[in-house]
Amino acid sequence: MPHRDRLVTRQFSVAFAGNLFHGMAFFLFLHLPSFLTDLGASATEVGFLFGVTAVSAIAIRPTLGRIMDTRGRRPVMLVGGVLNALVPLLYLSVSVVGPWLFVVRVLHGFAISMVFTGLFTYGADIIPVSRRTEGLALFGVSGLLPMALGGVVGEIVLSYADFAALFVTASIFGAIGLVATLGLPETMVRLAAGERRTGFFEAVWRPELLPIWAITLSFSFALTAYFTFLRTYVDETGVGSLGLFFAFYSGFAIALRVAFAWLPERIGPSRVLYPAFALLIAGFFVLARAGSTTDIAVAGLLCGAGHAYSFPILMGFTVDRAGDAGRGSAVAFFTALFDGGTLLGGPALGFVIEQSGYSTMYFATGVFLAAAVAGYAFWERKLAAAGNPPGDQLVSNSATNS
Repeated sequence: MPHRDRLVTRQFSVAFAGNLFHGMAFFLFLHLPSFLTDLGASATEVGFLFGVTAVSAIAIRPTLGRIMDTRGRRPVMLVGGVLNALVPLLYLSVSVVGPWLFVVRVLHGFAISMVFTGLFTYGADIIPVSRRTEGLALFGVSGLLPMALGGVVGEIVLSYADFAALFVTASIFGAIGLVATLGLPETMVRLAAGERRTGFFEAVWRPELLPIWAITLSFSFALTAYFTFLRTYVDETGVGSLGLFFAFYSGFAIALRVAFAWLPERIGPSRVLYPAFALLIAGFFVLARAGSTTDIAVAGLLCGAGHAYSFPILMGFTVDRAGDAGRGSAVAFFTALFDGGTLLGGPALGFVIEQSGYSTMYFATGVFLAAAVAGYAFWERKLAAAGNPPGDQLVSNSATNS
């Protein structure tokens, strides 16, 4: 039986724990739209306020990429951890939709961008190249668990207390995440003599990375449909619950990753990526016609199955195509695209909701993502025809060289 590089190490476990608790702090804010509507914000304003956070997170990404590729991952992780523990407490001082709320949202964007960019780059560093997609899938469980629990824990907190208690709870989770990562050693890859670090824009503006950026931005745009608006959808229609959707979503995604994380590397990442996107698209169509609690649960299962594989496969392609010299910058840009999707999707989908309702918005999102996947497939074929190997070939080459 061939030797397999060890995947779950002490560093992996500690980084996993840190990401899990930081994720809990983040996913409690799935309930923030309800807090904002209580303050009088419209659907478009809710989307805009999420967009403000996305702008700040995007703006800081080039700096984060340069720091990680020159000074290391730890400074980004630790400063971000401090912010992620403190910023939730600032919401206690928000009483109106005004300038101060925008300041808090900007700071929150800095916090989450630093924490998750640093931790996912760290995870990519410590995972064996030969098991990269599998390792990223398992490491990503530390983000899916909070997704499953955040909505439920938030509902429990809000059933017994108010939003002030929710914000304090988020701060506590952030503080635990910070403490968990304090002892992690630096993992920045040391380059061979004569090899230079690439600049941020040089690292990300590579032809083989461009289709990854396009489909990742489209993917993140689509996720905004439920990460930002499912809470207000449930409040308005009374169908299902936020906690129910994300419990099924994350629970099924976690089960797939734990039991079948090896599947993309066994049969080829692209052979798994396209069916995963098909399931995600089907989930949007179910949401568009949802009329019962069962429909919300089924939509959660479908979307969770799609997310289970699409995220780690796309990130694995990113890491493989970027190489060691530009890994920090590439992962920073990859994670920035999820903020970019929120920035574009929040106001755009909020506008669709106000004009045509939630059903139209979810249906249109599914159609949009289907078109984006078709465009990605065409772009990848063009790259292969031009002599640039697609993701599966790059992963194979990396594994061979490890």
